[in-house]
Amino acid sequence: MKINNIGRMGMNPYNKQIEKMEKSATVSKKDKLEISTEALELQKGGSIEAQREKLVEELKNKVNSGEYKIEPKEIAEKMYSFWNDKF
Repeated sequence: MKINNIGRMGMNPYNKQIEKMEKSATVSKKDKLEISTEALELQKGGSIEAQREKLVEELKNKVNSGEYKIEPKEIAEKMYSFWNDKF
């Protein structure tokens, strides 16, 4: 006895999988990056960077001209208070 063509002819059981893969290939998603306004302002630097550069230049000029004086007593007091507050 010979049984021919039971069910659908030419049926590929993986058709649904192939169709899904083809759809996903045509609908390519692109990555998107959004930067907040706050982050953009931080990247620019703003007035804080300008103030910092100004202070650094003033200190450099004082050190180079010999006007900058180190006061060991103040440094020792700050170091002492720093280490006492930690422990």
